[in-house]
Amino acid sequence: MKKRILVTRSSMPPLEEFVDEIRELWETHWLTNMGPKHKLLQEELCKYLGVERIDLFTNGHMAIELTLQALNLQGEVITTPFTFASTTHAIVRNGLTPVFCDIDPVTYTMDTEKLEELITDRTCAILPVHVYGNVCNVEEIERIARKHELKVVYDAAHTFGETYKGKGIGTFGDASCFSFHATKAFNTVEGGAVCFRDEKLGEILYDLKNFGIHGPEEVSAVGANAKMNELCAAMGLCNLRHVDAEIAKRGKVVARYRSHLEGVEGLQLNAVQPEVKPNHAYFPVVFEEETFGASRNEVFAALAAAGIGARKYFHPLTNTFSAFHGAYDVSKTPVALHVSRRVLTLPLYADLALEDVDEICGIILGCRK
Repeated sequence: MKKRILVTRSSMPPLEEFVDEIRELWETHWLTNMGPKHKLLQEELCKYLGVERIDLFTNGHMAIELTLQALNLQGEVITTPFTFASTTHAIVRNGLTPVFCDIDPVTYTMDTEKLEELITDRTCAILPVHVYGNVCNVEEIERIARKHELKVVYDAAHTFGETYKGKGIGTFGDASCFSFHATKAFNTVEGGAVCFRDEKLGEILYDLKNFGIHGPEEVSAVGANAKMNELCAAMGLCNLRHVDAEIAKRGKVVARYRSHLEGVEGLQLNAVQPEVKPNHAYFPVVFEEETFGASRNEVFAALAAAGIGARKYFHPLTNTFSAFHGAYDVSKTPVALHVSRRVLTLPLYADLALEDVDEICGIILGCRK
């Protein structure tokens, strides 16, 4: 039976290392509620990401949703539909109204030239998304936010470990939210984090993730339960030791893809941002059928027939979800719609064999008519 190549595969430490990391849990029986592993991972992540403050959550979605809640926002939040469902759902679940800004055709991040015209007297925040490791135009977003006195919360799920002009990506905005899902470049199996500037925001986030409990007989706020457990924190501590090596391996896979696909007519590869230290999180390709000679869907089917997983990521756009019953006008984000109908993210993980990359590219190039 021919092996299958998945679109991604979780990075994991050596089994013996993880067993050693969790061994003390069998002695202490401290499995959750901000134990030693949780606290140590917070400390190590602050150092690695170059941020002053961070808090850990059960997943990346709760990181975004509770951050929006902690900011006590009302009204409209400008965001992008070219993202995972979580971003938009976090806005809606807070009783806020998403207003969708189109994307830049090169970086796929929020088009800041179209941002300011969307601001109204009901706008309370901007929620931009760093996409595929591409960093938003953070300077322009900050300028506009300051001018209009708006909060900025970044969905930074795709940019763990990246720096922009030497600054950790988590230092931008009022908060930056990360996902540590198993599919990410760095994972805690499930998990997430919020990096933030304001100590007061951190206090509110703590209340929201831990029922507002401040002692065995003191509950001073109404909160939820979104704490990262000790087993997930232990996985994070292990994976953090190896993440730079894992990113370097991913970089070799990306370089191999580019050696085959760079310059091919009808293919748009991911942008290379010169002032960004990348994490090689994804390898998206946009297929222009008229010039390449095959559609995204035809390439997707050819890869699937060979046992190779690829992903139409992001498709569909969040502003087309049936869950919203046609509430949003997709014609207002034409670039995002164009890209979503043509983009395919190819298999990418640290241990993907370069020979497999050669095979994948051979199938793609063989689709041309």
